[in-house]
Amino acid sequence: MSDELARLDAIAQAELVSRGEVAQHQLVDAAIERIDRVNSELNAVITPLFERASERAHGEGLGGPFRGVPVLMKDLDVCTAGDPFHCGMKHLKDLGYTADHDGYFYKKLCDSGFISLGKTNTPELGLMITTEPVAYGPSRNPWNTDHSTGGSSGGSAAAVAAGLVPVAHASDGGGSIRIPASECGLVGLKPSRGRISLGPDYGEYWNGAVTSHVVSRTVRDSAAVLDELAGPMPGDPYTAPAPRRAFAEEVGAPVEPLRIGLMRAIPAGGSGRLHHECVTAVENVGRALEAEGHHVEIAHPEPLNHTDELTANFQTVVASWVASSLDEWSRVTGVDVGSSGVEVGTWLLAELGRNISAAEYVTTVKWISAYTRRMAAWWHSGYDLLITPTIAEPPPELGYFTPGEGDDTGEVLMRTLRMITFTMPFNLTAQPAISLPLHWTPEGLPVGVQLVAGMWDEGLLLRVAAELEQLMPWADKVPPVHA
Repeated sequence: MSDELARLDAIAQAELVSRGEVAQHQLVDAAIERIDRVNSELNAVITPLFERASERAHGEGLGGPFRGVPVLMKDLDVCTAGDPFHCGMKHLKDLGYTADHDGYFYKKLCDSGFISLGKTNTPELGLMITTEPVAYGPSRNPWNTDHSTGGSSGGSAAAVAAGLVPVAHASDGGGSIRIPASECGLVGLKPSRGRISLGPDYGEYWNGAVTSHVVSRTVRDSAAVLDELAGPMPGDPYTAPAPRRAFAEEVGAPVEPLRIGLMRAIPAGGSGRLHHECVTAVENVGRALEAEGHHVEIAHPEPLNHTDELTANFQTVVASWVASSLDEWSRVTGVDVGSSGVEVGTWLLAELGRNISAAEYVTTVKWISAYTRRMAAWWHSGYDLLITPTIAEPPPELGYFTPGEGDDTGEVLMRTLRMITFTMPFNLTAQPAISLPLHWTPEGLPVGVQLVAGMWDEGLLLRVAAELEQLMPWADKVPPVHA
């Protein structure tokens, strides 16, 4: 049964329970068996919490539309009371730090019936676009275990791609849902800012760039889980406007003819070239949508060309928050976070952040606001959707973003910036974006294609994503490492 369940998405598993064909504890027990059998090849799950999950699955009173469906939580951004919470940090791991409360995101997952089986691997503080933390070691891509899973939700993506669970928590501050989705052959929706509460720990994070959701194998799962997670919580500083209908209702709904811009090159202000497999991926999607009656043209918002300014302001935000985060963890744990307690790159970012003045930070916030308005004008001018590669190349080998002794750190930084060219801008503008697994290389590595909608329009993304899921299906594609 475990192998059969591994191919089912969350909705299909929930339907088995609803019809009485499978007991909720059978879903959980089967997922635990799969993790025990496969995780050693992937290092996706770093903190198993099987005993509590089994107790909850065998208990009474579990409700919600996803009753008994197993899920995994990324070890970042969202606390779960009494459980290890290390954020990829050696400092917290060495102290054995545990959280004392539940995040709203986790509470909503539980209320909808999901049962968490543990925590997944993540780079330190979610800062890398590969999941290779010193604290826990690298997660490995189930399509080829020599390759990266992406980051920072790489552990979650590897677990879902390998069939350990149907969905897993993921978060995104510069592409950290979409990049792992692209590299592991999954659906990765980054919701609009304010769509899902970050409370009670944060009102906003990285000046509103960070949001949480899940990675999944189907568009319908992503939509249905968003329905469960969306909505304001007490004290949220802002919230996205309510959708016109349930997100799940967008899946399969008719798609009106759209005007779509398509990018098949690095923006004019960027560096390097776009990998030919990424070019092929977006061109194939463009042709498929054109055949359905949509107008597709080579076009993109002009502000995307301002790469240097964009990168500098994003760095100001991230470095400032990293400095604050290390100070906060020093206070919370009562032990100073020194350079030996974090990775070199984390410490360098924190040092940079400590040298940024309050006035400089406010100037950056104002620049981002103006940039957002310039970007939004493109959609307001008559375009409905932007199509880009999710990242600039197929999944790289492990070690590509982690410089060793004697390596050129500047070159490694350029690799990172090139890879987030298409994802990071939409964290700053707050727009929803989704990565879909629509292409595979001849070597069998997945290549994601990103769709970006105007402000707060997840509904359009889900309608078009579901259309593409029918036109260019991926359900029959299973990685070599699979439960």
